[in-house]
Amino acid sequence: MLYSTLAMERITMTTIRTTCSTCGDVELTIDDVGLELSPGADEGRYRFSCPFCGTVQRRPASRRVVSVLLATGVGYDVVATASPISEDEIAAFSRALDGHGWFKELVASDS
Repeated sequence: MLYSTLAMERITMTTIRTTCSTCGDVELTIDDVGLELSPGADEGRYRFSCPFCGTVQRRPASRRVVSVLLATGVGYDVVATASPISEDEIAAFSRALDGHGWFKELVASDS
């Protein structure tokens, strides 16, 4: 009797265990978890939606956790980590726009 190669293969699924802040311990697949990495950083955060309550959660991911999650096939996004624009920066930008010649400087810097 011939068996198909597919039937003879043992298919294993990676299980990722973590904790929901509401529901407690949960088990996820690699498709349920995503990594958020900063440019040039070894660490990041992983995110998931709790399979019980649906809450999206983010947890810190050390260098080791990032390495393990990437090795298992978890997808990732590179995210900017810049801080929000401050009120002082907005005021300085507004003053610069009120001044004369800013447009000429902008056009000249584009050349």
